[in-house]
Amino acid sequence: MENSNKTQLNDIVKSFERLIMKNYIKIALFMFALIVAAGVQGQVTAPSFEQLAALKRAKTDSLTSLNYQQLLNMLAIKLPDLPDMANDPNRPKNTFQKDGVGAYLDQQGHRYSRTRWGDWINYDENIAKDYTLPDPLVLKNGKAVTNAQTWWKKRRPEIVTDYETEIFGRVPKTTPKVTFEVNNVDNTALEGKAIKKTITGLIDNSGYPAVKPVINVVLYLPAKAKGPVPLMVIASSNTTGNSQLINLLISEGWAMAIFDTNSLQADNGAGLSQGIIGLVGQGKARNPEDWGSIRAWSWGLSRSLDYFQTDKAINPKQIGIAGHSRWGKTALLAGAMDARWAIVFASCSGSMGASLERRNFGETVGIVAGETEYHWMAPNFVKYGGDWKNLPVDAHDMMALIAPRPLFITGGTQDIWADPKGEFEACVTATPIYYLLGKTGIKVTELPAPDVSLINGDLAFREHEGGHTDEPDWPVFMKFAKKYFK
Repeated sequence: MENSNKTQLNDIVKSFERLIMKNYIKIALFMFALIVAAGVQGQVTAPSFEQLAALKRAKTDSLTSLNYQQLLNMLAIKLPDLPDMANDPNRPKNTFQKDGVGAYLDQQGHRYSRTRWGDWINYDENIAKDYTLPDPLVLKNGKAVTNAQTWWKKRRPEIVTDYETEIFGRVPKTTPKVTFEVNNVDNTALEGKAIKKTITGLIDNSGYPAVKPVINVVLYLPAKAKGPVPLMVIASSNTTGNSQLINLLISEGWAMAIFDTNSLQADNGAGLSQGIIGLVGQGKARNPEDWGSIRAWSWGLSRSLDYFQTDKAINPKQIGIAGHSRWGKTALLAGAMDARWAIVFASCSGSMGASLERRNFGETVGIVAGETEYHWMAPNFVKYGGDWKNLPVDAHDMMALIAPRPLFITGGTQDIWADPKGEFEACVTATPIYYLLGKTGIKVTELPAPDVSLINGDLAFREHEGGHTDEPDWPVFMKFAKKYFK
């Protein structure tokens, strides 16, 4: 009977694989037909960049869908059959499609989407305010945490375990060695104001040569520094960087490094058999507690920190981590899991970053657990896609793991998808841990007016006037950070 069930399951999986690849194969055959037709007419040309990009996207989407379905099967998750969005009785009132197509909107232009579990995005504060948070100062046995020793020895490890098993996944017990090399040095960067180093972290792939991830980093150092300087490491999708930001840090006498997360691990489900996750897992499917892309990125950031602490031009005790959006989530996790990061700046990080999940406002767990973002997380996380009120942790717990080190959280008035109010409320509820550990946090309970910066404590918050960006907040962060980086 057991063999029969396994055979049936294998048949189902194979049928699904064939179905998933159908779109990719259709596009590939269509492009081939175009090339053949052109050849018959004597006009053979190479496929255009747009055609090749479309083919690549189709393949990535198909492989991602396949991997996502395999994960659902592993966890025995059956997604509900949902009605058409237009006829869904749960669709928020007064939402519509512009010209009858595309995303659903309201009169204010807010975009509404629906999770795979049937939950619609909410922007109603009357709904969002009804929530109860887990208490970071209560042990799992129900006893209160009343002193720092109990926090460090008992409660903090409990929260770390929850994040490792249920949320972002565990780093494997054995990870490959990383050797850093400086590939190029430009002593004339920024018109001679900076020294630019192009650095590659070579990852030992002898255990699985089919995969070749690397760590790509670009480091800018102030050219006229007279001693070791503070460094901010920026997690990003490339090493290009923002010239205005680079100039800001260099003008302050600080160094700045840009860490390319994509060189280490792709930002999609199709890439889970590649990158550092594929290398350590030897291309096999992940287990329920295995790491996702964000945990892999934060691991790579720690390896870059290993290197930066050996550079005599950098103060090893004054190295901070920053990120925006999904890289804001990454910066928070990196800071929580590696206490060597001296300061953390998370911008517009939203769900599974700084905003409270239980508020059910803007981006939610159901969105992150869906097909486009699940790869960030441990497979176990997906089981909370329709049940986020049972998450063992929330955003204030992540902030508590960073305490007592300085933490700067920001959002934007027009970036309600990332829920800046929920980010502020997470700061308020994380503040007691800062006090427990001899530091200070947020001293008000009402969301401040836009552009009012709460930076007097060690846990700081600012909501800028504007959208999904970190640019308005960097000058304020520098003012905050100078309290710690002299």
